[in-house]
Amino acid sequence: MLVWTIVLAAGTGSRFGGAKQYASLGGRRVLDWSLDAARAAGDGVVLVVPAGEVERPEAADAVVAGGDTRSGSVRKGLGAVPDGADVVVVHDAARPLAGPVLFRAAVEAVRRGAAGAVCAVPVTDTVKRVTGSTVVATLDRAELWVVQTPQAFDAGALRAAHAGGGEAGDDAALLEAAGEEVVVVPGDPRNLKLTGPDDLVVAEALGGSPAVRIGQGYDVHAFSDDPARPLVLGGVVFEGERGLSGHSDADVVAHAVADAVLGAAGLGDLGRHFPDTDPVWAGVDSLVLLAEVVRRASDAGWRPANADCTVVCERPRLAPRRDDMEARLAAVLAAPVNVKAARAEGLGALGRGEGIACSAVVLVGR
Repeated sequence: MLVWTIVLAAGTGSRFGGAKQYASLGGRRVLDWSLDAARAAGDGVVLVVPAGEVERPEAADAVVAGGDTRSGSVRKGLGAVPDGADVVVVHDAARPLAGPVLFRAAVEAVRRGAAGAVCAVPVTDTVKRVTGSTVVATLDRAELWVVQTPQAFDAGALRAAHAGGGEAGDDAALLEAAGEEVVVVPGDPRNLKLTGPDDLVVAEALGGSPAVRIGQGYDVHAFSDDPARPLVLGGVVFEGERGLSGHSDADVVAHAVADAVLGAAGLGDLGRHFPDTDPVWAGVDSLVLLAEVVRRASDAGWRPANADCTVVCERPRLAPRRDDMEARLAAVLAAPVNVKAARAEGLGALGRGEGIACSAVVLVGR
């Protein structure tokens, strides 16, 4: 399904004291955090900004001017979403700590058949209805949830809900009024909305400061029965050695490093991005795959800092080509790479020399 996200950043920030979407958070603008998360979890992004900011270059597929209201801004964004989109996510740039995991959770609920899905957290405090200064009722908090963005919707249902030009505090309310099913998926208590300047300080403390992440990758391939298949490890061809079986060139080292980069960036695994059912990747050089993974991680705001790999095999000896492997991998990552070799000491399939495995750890930074 084709997923597009509308990131709303058209507010004036009257309570914040200025345009909060352009305030600095962890060395980046507030809206950049939401753009990164949206790009990592979908296929396209429309950014809605104040009219005077439309010409500013942004990391979005389309930039449009907002409307006079929140609902009006969503409709402006919808106008830039391709007709072929299946799911449309709407997210407030003022919630910079919403990561790709929240986006994917909301989208998955729509994939399963809901017209809309909202991220929300249950109310933990006692809530009372007050008139003037008098308590008139105590509400049952078991049925109360605090709603956040991102919110995901069936594209057709969202367009229909906005067709009448209605106004609401969020898009889910428009679908609810139209009788559509809206479900709740678990939100994140840290996904706060920036309202006043003090919220920016809280966001820094909750994770808005410059960060690093660690990812772990693993791959294993059996030796091929094809005598003409070359053995490729870390982008280096080992002449005269039996090759590995696989959809691409079966470079377990490059695959493990790529999987670790994806994990560190929160982008899933290698099979999700390059399935072995896709003929495009048949026989491809795995360093090409690794370069594409690095690009996608960069689009999500993450850059490799270093990689450490352990290759488990009975043969070949890696020492004569280790420097070449490290150099080729480092050139793609633009970061130092360390390659180590280990034997399985006769244990299991690897110990019997039936294949080669590799584990990798990669550190990435903003």
